[in-house]
Amino acid sequence: MPDALVVQVRRLESHDDRSHFCSGDIELDRFFQRFAGQNQFRHYVGSSYIAECAAQIAGFTTVSSGEITAEQLANVVRKRLPDYPLPILRIARLAVDQRFQHQGIGKLLLKAMLELALQLRDQVGCVGVVVDAKPTAVAFYTKLGFEPLVCVGGELGSRPEPLPMFLPIQVIAQAIVR
Repeated sequence: MPDALVVQVRRLESHDDRSHFCSGDIELDRFFQRFAGQNQFRHYVGSSYIAECAAQIAGFTTVSSGEITAEQLANVVRKRLPDYPLPILRIARLAVDQRFQHQGIGKLLLKAMLELALQLRDQVGCVGVVVDAKPTAVAFYTKLGFEPLVCVGGELGSRPEPLPMFLPIQVIAQAIVR
């Protein structure tokens, strides 16, 4: 990310103008413009965080709490965990406005959410982060250490199905400390 680019990551506020956000993915843009506020301020089913640069929304991510069972995890992780639903932080969406793409905004938002997962670990419990990776983003998350989860498949019609991927809290803690 260039030194001149000053970016602040913060929680979405109701007065934030989302109408001009354009990532190039119509589904992500529609969600952010129409539903992110409802989900956060009315339904309380998730929270969105924005990367703000020069008083513009450069990117966003939406997260919620969730659970995972040990049987969905790789054996190396599974054997250390109890056999009941385990708390996670789920990253449901992450997008960067086209004007700010390829400048590290996505990684900055992701890092902020990994730090949030560490806070959750310490305050209420969290064994890791699950991201619903779009097919075009799987390589991005794989490079960061996320691994595909064992899951029951379902069809979403003509839309490509996201791939749930998991990053253990121990890996997050080691990466953030560096």
